[in-house]
Amino acid sequence: MADVRMCGFGQRTSVRDALADLQSRIGPLETEMVAIDAAAGRVAAEDIHAPCAVPHFARSMMDGYAVVAESTLGATAYQPRPLEVVGEVRAGALPQLDGPLRSGQAYRVTTGAPVPEGSDAVLMAEHSEQVAEDRIVATQPVSRHKHVGRVGEDIAVGDLVVSCGRRLRPQDSGVIASVGIAEVAVVRQPSVTIIITGNELLAPGSSPHGAHIVDSNSVVLAALARRDGAGHIQIRRLRDDRDVISAALADDPSEVLLVSGGSSVGPEDHVPLVLAELGDLRVHGVAMRPSSPAGFGCIGTRQVFLLPGNPVSCMCAYEFFAGPAIRALGGGLWTWPHARVRLPVADKIVSVLGRTDFMRVTVDDDGVHPLMTSGASILSSTTRADGIVIVADEHEGHPAGDEVEVLLF
Repeated sequence: MADVRMCGFGQRTSVRDALADLQSRIGPLETEMVAIDAAAGRVAAEDIHAPCAVPHFARSMMDGYAVVAESTLGATAYQPRPLEVVGEVRAGALPQLDGPLRSGQAYRVTTGAPVPEGSDAVLMAEHSEQVAEDRIVATQPVSRHKHVGRVGEDIAVGDLVVSCGRRLRPQDSGVIASVGIAEVAVVRQPSVTIIITGNELLAPGSSPHGAHIVDSNSVVLAALARRDGAGHIQIRRLRDDRDVISAALADDPSEVLLVSGGSSVGPEDHVPLVLAELGDLRVHGVAMRPSSPAGFGCIGTRQVFLLPGNPVSCMCAYEFFAGPAIRALGGGLWTWPHARVRLPVADKIVSVLGRTDFMRVTVDDDGVHPLMTSGASILSSTTRADGIVIVADEHEGHPAGDEVEVLLF
C-alpha cells in the first residue's frame, strides 16, 4: 500500500463502495443459547412457535361470579335474579365442583382464576348483591363469554411468536416466557476492543492540563458499541509507537477492533501501515466529510476499523462503517438505528459533488438548519444538534424548501 504520511491521499473511496466491501465480507456470527431473562436486545436466530396456548385455561377477567349467562337474563335492580353460590376459587387454584356448573348457580371467582366447567360468563361483583351466605342476586344481565378469557385468546398452540432475525424487545421476551420457553437461540454478540492512540491523551475523569487533553472517544465509542449490540467491550490506551500498536493489533482476540487516532497523514499515523502488514487494509481514505482519513480492513477474521482521532470524525466513521458491521455480526440490520423524520430545509445545506457529508443540523418550526459551528474537533456540536442530514455524493447540497430526511440523535 502507499504510505500517505505527509503526502495526502491520491484518491479516496466512495462511501457506497466502502460499504459494499464491508457487506460482501461480513455476516452474522454463530448461534448460542441464552436464558430468557437475558434475551432482550439479542437477535433471534430462529423462528419461535408457541408450544402451548396462552391462556391454557379459561379464566376470569374480573372479580365476581362465574355463571351460566342465561340464568341472568332479564336481571335488573328492581327484578334481580337469584343465584346459588356453590363454591369459590382464587387465582392459582382449581375449581372444586362435582360436575359442570348449572343454570341458577354461581361460583365466586377472582381475577385470573380458572372458571369452572359449565360456566360461560362472569358476573361482575358490583352487579350482584349477597342476600345470604350461599345466595346472591344478579342486578344486571351478563352475556355469554363476557369477562372470560378464552383458551388461546392471546396465543394459540403453534402460533409464530417471534421471527428469525428480530431484535428481541422486553415485551418479546415476556411473550416467549409466557409460552414456557426457558432458553432462546440468538446470534452471538461480537466482542469489541476500543484502542485509543495518542501521546497527548488522558483517561476519562482526568483534568486536562498542559499539552494533554482528555480522551472522550472511548466513552462515545463504548456507548455506541453497546447500543449496536456488542458483547464484551474492553478499552486500551496506547502511545503513538508503531511497535506498541503492532503488538496490540496482532494479539487482541476481539472480533472487532476500533482504533481511534493514528489513521491520517501525519508522521505518527502508523495504524494503516501496521494493518497492511498484519492483515488486509481494504479501505483507507473515504470521500466524506468529516472523517476522510477513515478506513478499515481485517486481520484474519477480525474486523479492524480506523477511526480518526478528531471526536466528530471518529463518531462519523463509526456510524457509517463500524456500527453497521457490529450490528450485522450480531444478526442485526445494516441500516442506521436512528428515528427519522422528513422536513423542509430552512437554510440551504451546502456540499460538493463526489463527497458524502455528515451534516449536523437543528430542527425548529421553520424546518432544518445546518449547524454553523461544525468542525471535526467540535464534539459539542453533536450535543447542540438535533440530528444529522446525510448529503449523498451525487448532490451539491439542498436549497431552502427541499425536503430532507433527518436522522435524529
